[in-house]
Amino acid sequence: MTERDEAKYFYIDDGELDAYLFHEGTFYKAYEFMGAHPYKKGRKKGHRFVVWAPRAREVYLTGDFNQWHEWSLPMERIPGSGIWSIVVQDVQDYDKYKYRIIAETGEVRYKADPFAFHAGTRPETDSKVYDIKGFNWQDREWMRTRKDNLHNSPVSIYEVNLLSWKMKEEAVPYSYRELADELVRYVKKMGYTHIELMPVAEHPLDASWGYQVTGYFAPTSRFGSPKDFMYLVDQCHQNDIGVILDWVPAHFTRDDHGLARFDGTYCFESLDRNRAENDQWGTLNFDYSKPEVLSFLISNALYWHDYYHIDGLRIDAVAYMLYLDFGGRDIRNQYGGRENTEAIEFIKRLNSIIFENYPGTMMIAEESTAWPKVSHPLDEGGLGFNYKWNMGWMNDTLKYMELDPIYRKDHHQALTFSMMYAFSERFILPLSHDEVVHGKRSLLDKMPGFYEDKFANLRLLYQYMYAHPGKKLLFMGGEFGQFIEWREYEGLDWHLLDYEMHQKLHKYVKDLNKLYKEERCLFEVDTSYDGFQWIEHQNWQESIISFERIDKDGNRLVCIFNFTPVPRPDYPIGVLEEGTYRTVFTSDHQRYGGNTKRIKSYKTSDEEFHDRPYSIRVELPPLGAMYLKLKEEKRTGGK
Repeated sequence: MTERDEAKYFYIDDGELDAYLFHEGTFYKAYEFMGAHPYKKGRKKGHRFVVWAPRAREVYLTGDFNQWHEWSLPMERIPGSGIWSIVVQDVQDYDKYKYRIIAETGEVRYKADPFAFHAGTRPETDSKVYDIKGFNWQDREWMRTRKDNLHNSPVSIYEVNLLSWKMKEEAVPYSYRELADELVRYVKKMGYTHIELMPVAEHPLDASWGYQVTGYFAPTSRFGSPKDFMYLVDQCHQNDIGVILDWVPAHFTRDDHGLARFDGTYCFESLDRNRAENDQWGTLNFDYSKPEVLSFLISNALYWHDYYHIDGLRIDAVAYMLYLDFGGRDIRNQYGGRENTEAIEFIKRLNSIIFENYPGTMMIAEESTAWPKVSHPLDEGGLGFNYKWNMGWMNDTLKYMELDPIYRKDHHQALTFSMMYAFSERFILPLSHDEVVHGKRSLLDKMPGFYEDKFANLRLLYQYMYAHPGKKLLFMGGEFGQFIEWREYEGLDWHLLDYEMHQKLHKYVKDLNKLYKEERCLFEVDTSYDGFQWIEHQNWQESIISFERIDKDGNRLVCIFNFTPVPRPDYPIGVLEEGTYRTVFTSDHQRYGGNTKRIKSYKTSDEEFHDRPYSIRVELPPLGAMYLKLKEEKRTGGK
């Protein structure tokens, strides 16, 4: 046998308090104890491995450091707990390992470490020893000035799948460090304030898009090491770009090396199979009634903030957490209701702990029902998130835009209804990956009409989105008009930028982002009716709406939208102030693929329209949007 076959090991007596807190559900930094960590005390040193396997009969550690011998590294149970540990000498960074768990029945299971900081690259399923500490962060200024309150700031999010944003020859993905150059430079050039990364935690199947996780504490090794991912985040921050991670605390994959039946019984999932089984995704649901699951998940949310300096989490599938029957099964709680009371308490505790530690972060709920006060503080009876995806706006708006304009007049409410609830939550308006897959078609291909009509409709959609109250999110490819649906196994069709209309759409989105960040009316009063006022919302016959966005100083931006291909050359718009209104931005400009050659200004008349004392008559382009503003502004502060 080699020296590594005879790996030396020993046990230590401490850890009972940590184990107690973990079992109590209050160990919110369990990643500092569980998993694999360097250990040194006096002359004794090595790596300590700690794992939760409460009903295991025996647990062994096996890996590169003992040539994967099955019996040579027996783990010892910490007294009075379901946690096992061992200290092994001569362990090296990147050594692969697993836990060999003997179940009560005698069944043998080989499991990756739930708390591993690094993992083997698919199809490998091992965990890797990794020193997570010591990265030289250069984002001190970003972290110091990161806003505690983003509600009055512009937030324009670029949603990215790292595997398929760009690919090299033979479908080779970019590494984290290459993305830190290519992606960061691109996002900055396009004017986005944040990127949102589809799940980066380790997962075995590309086609799951990262939503079926095996390694919650390990950024996927597809693109490099954990410190390579830190470098990507650091470069984002140095370029004034926030980083939001898609996070999946609702369910996990059934893959045998993952969390499923971890010790031969149901640890992370419920013993009740009706509650455990997630039929829609073929996964298993977390059991929030178990304190250890709370320690695991809340620790994980803190971990990404702590070690990776992230700026927010987008929590996936919140409705599946809130409702026991959301997946289609008739399951009731102890009071006979549909609500998952344990999940609700978990969500509230999660948000409370995260904001207590990181008040400047974003906790975003992807929640598709009418559950009240999702993005309200706990002391107001809310769930404690600070943002919620506006799924109602997204569904209504896309259904409307997909209609042939001749039929839009019969569905006018789809445009106006969202203003009834626009300030009931702090919303993000998402045009996400979910809307451009599974036969739904790309955003550009959803648009009706001939080639140029499709682009005009898409520009109109974007300008309407940027004027509508709420933060903005657009999935990659939408900014230049990807024609085919998104596919995770191929890079985006960047060659489309060789074509004029795609180039012009690309410039349009870039300029729209720039305007959005500069024009305070579009974001400064984003969560109340003080920042919004209808001008006209009942012209369903011509499919036209208009409204004003208002900043804190009372300055107004007039926003007008024509959802038909019919030009309106002398269209009246009521305004409150006399003067000359200049066109700030129009989707129909020739530089963006439209027909407008010259930006015009419009003088008011005393003719009353829309219950306003003055009016202007504008040249409203077909399938076009316009932003106008009074030339003489009564500003008390600069932009």
